[in-house]
Amino acid sequence: MPSNRSVNSFRRQGRSALSLTVAALFGLLSAMPAAHAENIDLLMSGLFKQGPTYIGMTSVDRDDIPESANYERKYLIVDFRYQEMPDDGRLQASINTICMAMIRDRELMQRLSNQGYDMVSVAFDRQSQYDCL
Repeated sequence: MPSNRSVNSFRRQGRSALSLTVAALFGLLSAMPAAHAENIDLLMSGLFKQGPTYIGMTSVDRDDIPESANYERKYLIVDFRYQEMPDDGRLQASINTICMAMIRDRELMQRLSNQGYDMVSVAFDRQSQYDCL
């Protein structure tokens, strides 16, 4: 049976190793290039090398809807254009890429939430919008 001294020494070494591991992980994460765009325009315009072109965003405020309603009052539309509309599978993949880029950017999501946005939509033309969140 190990002595108390050796058990305590093992515990100190375990804590010390855990602290070093946590510190190394935190350092590694903070040294990684930031995936967070300071500006939604930068995030959206850098998504596709080939595919839809980001043309801008529009904020929509629906003051005509009461705050107590179950409907979105303020939402953001990120607008893209294809030179030629793709098939449904490729369109769906583009929507997924755009939505996931925004969802993964926690800082962006927090800023949008703080600014009162209830929803974000993607548009590729003036007729249709696809809701992300």
